[in-house]
Amino acid sequence: MVIKQILAFAAAVVASLVVSAQGSEFEFYKLSLIWPSSVCFSTPQNCISPIPRIFTIHGLWPTLKNGTALPPYDPVDNNCNLSPVAPGDIVAKLTSIRARLQTKWPNLIKGNRPNPDELFWQIEWSHHGMCSDYPQDPLPYFTSALNLAESDKYDPLKVLGVAPSSTPHPIDTLLENVKKNVGFYPQISCSRPIKGSNQLYLREVRLCFKRAMPPSALQNCPDDMDDVCRSVPPLDRNVMFPLPITTSSVHNVSWELMASA
Repeated sequence: MVIKQILAFAAAVVASLVVSAQGSEFEFYKLSLIWPSSVCFSTPQNCISPIPRIFTIHGLWPTLKNGTALPPYDPVDNNCNLSPVAPGDIVAKLTSIRARLQTKWPNLIKGNRPNPDELFWQIEWSHHGMCSDYPQDPLPYFTSALNLAESDKYDPLKVLGVAPSSTPHPIDTLLENVKKNVGFYPQISCSRPIKGSNQLYLREVRLCFKRAMPPSALQNCPDDMDDVCRSVPPLDRNVMFPLPITTSSVHNVSWELMASA
């Protein structure tokens, strides 16, 4: 009886440590949708062919109250969940949604390693999925992201209120359009693909969802644009939403994973 009580106490202590490590600030998920033509604008030969003409998924990120991503799982410094599935073991569990992942969640940057899509998914799992609400079951984690990203309700091509073109748009206009169409403010992520130019390009539209299993209810993102967008003066914060890029040739390039977050 004493042993059972000790074990129960130990389990309660471990559970409390996990909650403490994960922290009460993990309040929402950020769904990051990326525009391939902005990623591939300056070096289209480095991208997969054909370059997708839709917004694809960068990730579904457990996010702290202040808007920054929860740090990646680490057994010592961020033991956010007990015994999460290892990144190398997730691909076999995603068989039933593999075709959907390859369409909506591809690694845009090609390389000389096999299965770049799988490596991208593994990196997103190691950086974000292992500290999500699905540490032992990657299938609903990835499925949740797919279900949100595949919904017309959240498609940036519809909710941004503008079409890809050669005309720049004020970031504030895009933010207000999304707010009008979905009821909440997103976060806009920018890139500056042309060396020496301050011209911003629309890289990602990030939607914030209240923490739930699965996440479904939108909320305002606490920070409506990233640091790159803010790197130019407010009056110059006009972003290009470039037309889809067509590539007709495939070249070998050195390996680079799209997922850096």
